[in-house]
Amino acid sequence: MNDKINEKETPNPSMISFIKDPPNVCSLLGLLSAVLGIHFAITGAFNIAMIGVMWAVVFDWADGIIARKIKGRTDYQRTYGGQLDSLIDVVSFGVFPAIFLLSYGGFNLWFLPGSFIIAAASVIRLSYFNIFGLLDSKTYMGLALDNNVIILSFVFLFERFFAQGTFSIIIYILMVGMSAFNLASIKTPKFAGKWFYILIGYAVVLTVVYGWL
Repeated sequence: MNDKINEKETPNPSMISFIKDPPNVCSLLGLLSAVLGIHFAITGAFNIAMIGVMWAVVFDWADGIIARKIKGRTDYQRTYGGQLDSLIDVVSFGVFPAIFLLSYGGFNLWFLPGSFIIAAASVIRLSYFNIFGLLDSKTYMGLALDNNVIILSFVFLFERFFAQGTFSIIIYILMVGMSAFNLASIKTPKFAGKWFYILIGYAVVLTVVYGWL
């Protein structure tokens, strides 16, 4: 009887202790990137906002890679890391695109429904994913949320060829359309392995291009 430790007598680790876990450090750097992106989106510096959110994607991919390479992580650390990553995804791929759409649309009331759909789709998808996970090791149900901002950051390169009013409608349709794919019962691939290095290259190129623009 004494060999079995009563869980109620085992003290819970402190919240701060989890910050020292390298994957969580990486996740928080992604959150910082997303928050910077939100700031610049609100202030109208949309090119810089794109840079911020692209690096949020890079850190989001990196935290899982780091977590899998570290041996001996506790169940507490794995569970906490998963919850932290999911909540940060809401900010990076739900709150950011919703605010970006609102700001680019001049905070016009007509853009509010689209922003709500984007935010709602993100929390619905992540809640579902947290329960059911992947269909298999390489397949998602629906389009993963990070794809939304990867696509948005590419499409936004063409913004200078349109009047802002016209392009705001294009962005509106694109982002709401992607939200529909986020919740659709379709199979989409999970990009991993060499795709991480391609993502880094993509983020670096976009950083240079948007910085130049």
